Amino acid sequence: MKMTNGIRISMQYFAEQTKITDLIDPEVMSDMIDAKIESKITVSPFAKIDRTLVGVPGDTITVPQYKYIGDAVDVAEGVEAETVKLETDSTQAKVKKAMKAVEITDEALLSGYGNPAGQATSQLAMSIASKVDADSMDALMKAQLIYDGSASAISYSGIVDAVDKFNEELNTEKAMFINPHQNSQLRKDPNFISADKYDGNVVMTGEIGKIANCRIVPSKKVSLNEVIPEQYVRVDSDAEGAKEVVADSTASPTASQIKLGSVTPCAEGYAPKVGDYVVKNAAVKAGTFYICPIIKLNADTETEDETSALTIYLKRDTNVETERKSTKRCTDISADKHYTVAISDQSKVVLARFKK
Repeated sequence: MKMTNGIRISMQYFAEQTKITDLIDPEVMSDMIDAKIESKITVSPFAKIDRTLVGVPGDTITVPQYKYIGDAVDVAEGVEAETVKLETDSTQAKVKKAMKAVEITDEALLSGYGNPAGQATSQLAMSIASKVDADSMDALMKAQLIYDGSASAISYSGIVDAVDKFNEELNTEKAMFINPHQNSQLRKDPNFISADKYDGNVVMTGEIGKIANCRIVPSKKVSLNEVIPEQYVRVDSDAEGAKEVVADSTASPTASQIKLGSVTPCAEGYAPKVGDYVVKNAAVKAGTFYICPIIKLNADTETEDETSALTIYLKRDTNVETERKSTKRCTDISADKHYTVAISDQSKVVLARFKK
């Protein structure tokens, strides 16, 4: 109590109040989430992160892919070598926005129970990273090299045959995604090396071991596919019964060609295009099987450049925004990432089919 001019004044002293803005800083959260996302993206060891789209107008990117010029040929003395045209193929990918939001009440922030802001940061990072992984898996499903081992379950022998599709001179290191239900089959294979046997040399998130120089990563994103006899499936050009897809305007397709409009229905969510090779399910047995992507991790420096198998093109890095809802005494935290994913080197991805 204090007396001033005969008036009694009651004074109370309060500790400084913790403000919501002290607990939630969008800029800090954005940096934290961004760092967490790249560490949580399973495909990051073999995918290139490309930031050239940042600040550039447009939402569609054209990804060039060079075609192989063919092996060298013998040329006699004094004879001019024949030249070939360096050709490229390309695919287009449209930028998308992945977004997630959470709501935190003041009571949760101020109660001191746990760390709601930290939990929100981790959950948002995990959510966006999982979406990037899912989109990466979808992109890998557009690979052109295919090994059909759907008649048998996954094994060392089948993986070796699938790896041979790379037609490489040096057996470079690779990553292979399998469905968790295939775990036990591989673990029991005598050629499988468990990750605990080479502790400290794990490079892939979720890596459980190696077989045939492939680092094995189980993922539920490797789905079970069902094919019926009337469906068309993609195959390599040298597969038995393979037909080349040609334009509908082709006047007289040969016996080894098929018009684009006739390639339907298709298996595995496949969207046919001119230049692909397909077969109606005579060579690929009807039934259920997993499609396991195999990706080259490192280029053969003797014969290849350093083009990554897969590229994640960033249009805008992780952005975090908050919205205060005063009548509810809560704060919405949202995070988004603008990006697209595409195969940047078709020669470095093989899709291997194995029986359930």
